[in-house]
Amino acid sequence: MSETKEIRIRVPSHVRSLVEELQARSYQAFVVGGSLRDFLLNRPVSDWDVATDARPHEVIASFKRTVLTGAAHGTVVVLTEGGQVEVTTFRNEGPYSDSRHPDTVEFIDSVEEDLARRDFTVNAMAYDPSGHTFVDPFDGRGDLSRRVIRAVGDPLDRFSEDALRIMRAIRLAAILHFEIASETLDAMVALKDKVTEVSAERVRDELMKCLEAEKPSEAFELMRRVSLLRHVLPELEESVGVPQNRYHAYDVYFHSLMSCDAAGAEKPLVRLAALLHDVGKPITRDDSGPDATFYNHQSVGAEMADIALRRLRFSRADREHVVKLVKNHMFNYTPQWSGGALRRFVRKVGEENLADLFDLRIADRLGNGLKEGFPVSIEEMRTRIDSLLSEEHALKVSDLAVDGRDVMNELNLDPGPEIGEVLKELLEAVLDDPSLNTRERLLALMKDLKHSGRD
Repeated sequence: MSETKEIRIRVPSHVRSLVEELQARSYQAFVVGGSLRDFLLNRPVSDWDVATDARPHEVIASFKRTVLTGAAHGTVVVLTEGGQVEVTTFRNEGPYSDSRHPDTVEFIDSVEEDLARRDFTVNAMAYDPSGHTFVDPFDGRGDLSRRVIRAVGDPLDRFSEDALRIMRAIRLAAILHFEIASETLDAMVALKDKVTEVSAERVRDELMKCLEAEKPSEAFELMRRVSLLRHVLPELEESVGVPQNRYHAYDVYFHSLMSCDAAGAEKPLVRLAALLHDVGKPITRDDSGPDATFYNHQSVGAEMADIALRRLRFSRADREHVVKLVKNHMFNYTPQWSGGALRRFVRKVGEENLADLFDLRIADRLGNGLKEGFPVSIEEMRTRIDSLLSEEHALKVSDLAVDGRDVMNELNLDPGPEIGEVLKELLEAVLDDPSLNTRERLLALMKDLKHSGRD
């Protein structure tokens, strides 16, 4: 065990008070985990976790406001004026027969033994803010200075217990810009197939955390190197080595990674769309060298993205949003577009998706590797659309000055699909000429439809 009394960590007052309260009741209490890691790296710390030898019922008895979130695993959330703090009892864990949860949990009294069950050395440190005692049995602080992700103990054991730790190692390496220790990396390669035993929801959540990295490409390239990408996003791996045309410096795979990096971290779904936007290219590529084309790859890619996101159990809303972005990312605006063309574009894409689609298109352009700069035409298109939207023109059937009942009355029609077809025709006319969107003019237009033989 490595201890030092020199280190001083600025623990928030509400966390320090919680630790001191437990210690006043003769319990051990330490700040543990990622909060220490991030503090020592001068990174922002959002959540502070505490470990103690107090049993869950003793933690609950020590504080007025608590929530029992994981009694079997010893976790109690203490509600303080400064925020929530997770307090977990020191524990040993039995075998992980389901590669996710320990079969048994035994509460213990040793912080060193508790740290021994954790995943990586940089997460296996503890600090007592009262005595300023730093507990570091696996030299996590040394690995921080070496910028290395290393499994605690035998990496084969750690990854066998929970195969999601393989993805977690990759995510930490990408976010922290660390290397993975060779023996840890070897174990990840050896046990990569065990990730198929992990629930799709957990894989999805870890994938989305990878997109929070400054350069998500580092995470996905690591996945490829350990042959994990084929299990997580096989659609993306199929693009490895697929050449593009003279308008791109990278193959399809690396172009996808560079586009993902170019999208803003504040929009993870746009980053996900950038990662998947060209997955249809390997299937649709014609073999014509530097002049290769990928006809309709956006529609093929949208279908493939939909399958991938269903497999990973994304919510319906998130899946549909990403698929719509992938399907519509190939628009080619020119200043010659008419107002009607712009309104049809907005109608097809959806006003609510415009900003994300523009961001994807910009990321796609920046990710081609040719350093062509910001696509000025996108800004011109955005400005024109903003102007059109400010004029409140009709962009969908519900914006029309007439409705289905008006159609039935004017054309003497019974309820049925033909009503919708008439409304669509009226909308097409209004998209070209917004001044038509008055009740009087649309009723007159319906009469013209009637006289032209619709009845």
